[in-house]
Amino acid sequence: MNPRLRPVLDSLPAYKAGKPATVVEGVTSYKLSSNENHHAPLPSVLEVAERALADLHRYPDFASTALVEAIAGHFDVPVEDVAVGTGSVGLLQQLVQITSGPGDGVLYAWRSFEAYPIVTLIAGATPQAVPLDSDDRHDLTAMLGAINDTTRIIMVCNPNNPTSTAVDRESLEAFIDQVPSDILIVIDEAYREFVDPERIPDGLDFYRERENVAVLRTFSKAYGLAALRVGFCVAHVPVAEALRKVQVPFGVSTVAQAAAIASLAAEGELLERVRAIAEERTRMEAALHGLGMAPAESEANFVWLRLGDDAVPFAEACMQAGLSIRPFAGEGVRITVGEPEGNDRLLEVAGAWQRSSG
Repeated sequence: MNPRLRPVLDSLPAYKAGKPATVVEGVTSYKLSSNENHHAPLPSVLEVAERALADLHRYPDFASTALVEAIAGHFDVPVEDVAVGTGSVGLLQQLVQITSGPGDGVLYAWRSFEAYPIVTLIAGATPQAVPLDSDDRHDLTAMLGAINDTTRIIMVCNPNNPTSTAVDRESLEAFIDQVPSDILIVIDEAYREFVDPERIPDGLDFYRERENVAVLRTFSKAYGLAALRVGFCVAHVPVAEALRKVQVPFGVSTVAQAAAIASLAAEGELLERVRAIAEERTRMEAALHGLGMAPAESEANFVWLRLGDDAVPFAEACMQAGLSIRPFAGEGVRITVGEPEGNDRLLEVAGAWQRSSG
């Protein structure tokens, strides 16, 4: 007889990581499916990470003291308000753990980050998924209407993964003002560095003004440390302290802590790469529009095409050309802004697709 496991595991949606591209003879393959930063680590960051390898026989600093202090200083927030974890997704799971259990509701837009329903169900809580609006943005009015007595936490993915869209300052502020103060609002900003700051608000501004707002950030995307799994949450003391209580002991490695600190110090250089990615994104969007396709208005390092039933066939056509993108069956495809050569081939595939469909 097998050990008895929790029945909820049978209903958990599987997290689908972006697949590597198929090897096609005669062409270079490009992975445009995981929203990774295609730039290699900065030499200064790599040097620090390599030095940290000398301490692999020691446990990392449990409190990530130096990293927490660096984050607090960099973003001008109290040290006590910073919690670090194994990427923003690790902290996301901790946020659900400290707020929600059986009978509690976790509210989020859908489609949004795939981990939201997974971490909700693992906690034994109830998903409260609210469909996006017709522009693939958060329908904040509908989300307000979905709040009930069970709701304990609300996720606002801004920019939204996988649709690349973001909500503006006025809309988000009005939403936050109407959410009951005993519900935690988490502004998930994994792609914050790629937005137009003149249009899209900084979640930290809302955190500074409201005790029920927490902000998630990561070093995986703009900072290019995806393999090291390090992120952070900025929240007021009751929430930050609770996050530290449920953290995985020694989850953030010594190498990750060192590389994250070095990345903050080199942020100016890293943000030059971010600007280049944003410019390439704009080029891709314009080209896709020129082909008669309609990408969503992106504020991230990827673009979204709502293709409906053509999502999987289009992804298969890309795979045949040595490109991997991320399809969502019956909905659309998410395409990471990668190397210009890979982006050019994606546009070639899209052009051929449009011609064959026309």
